[in-house]
Amino acid sequence: MTLLADEDLMQLVRQGDAAAFEVIYERHSSAAFSLAYRMMGRRGAAEDVVQEAFLALWRSGARYDHTRGSVRTWVLAVVHHRAIDALRRGIRHDSHRASDEGIEERFEAKERTDVQVAHREEANEVRTALATLPAEQSRAIELAYFGGFSHSEIANMLETPIGTVKGRIRLGLEKLRGQLGQFSEVPT
Repeated sequence: MTLLADEDLMQLVRQGDAAAFEVIYERHSSAAFSLAYRMMGRRGAAEDVVQEAFLALWRSGARYDHTRGSVRTWVLAVVHHRAIDALRRGIRHDSHRASDEGIEERFEAKERTDVQVAHREEANEVRTALATLPAEQSRAIELAYFGGFSHSEIANMLETPIGTVKGRIRLGLEKLRGQLGQFSEVPT
């Protein structure tokens, strides 16, 4: 099995071959975890995202289309989407939990420095602003800044011309600057 190409293994995965899926997992799980960890910032959350992503891949192996990119690109795209969904769920959950019936005073306060508090508030502002961007712009920005991918890698993953990717990132960053105001030092 380990001698087969990813595309051949995916054909076996479509047929329910668990051994082929295991090889796919072994080949791509470390890259998947690395992406999830960069996006989530916590080991446990990243592990959950990778587990969700590979479970979805096992269930939907028939969706892989070799004409649209490599297996690694497909795996990382699924991980990326799962991480974004987890981040969005976390933001909504935290805001609902903190606002329910004024119970925010009952939460156990973790000791943080002023700098840590400022960074967390800034990160929340950026995530909120990102959610207001058009999907194409936010996805390109997230891949570049949270995923650490180059413009050419993003173009390959999204099957979009590199100029379009750069334009989406530029336009999205301009919108973020306008929305964030006091955080005018958004990376370019």
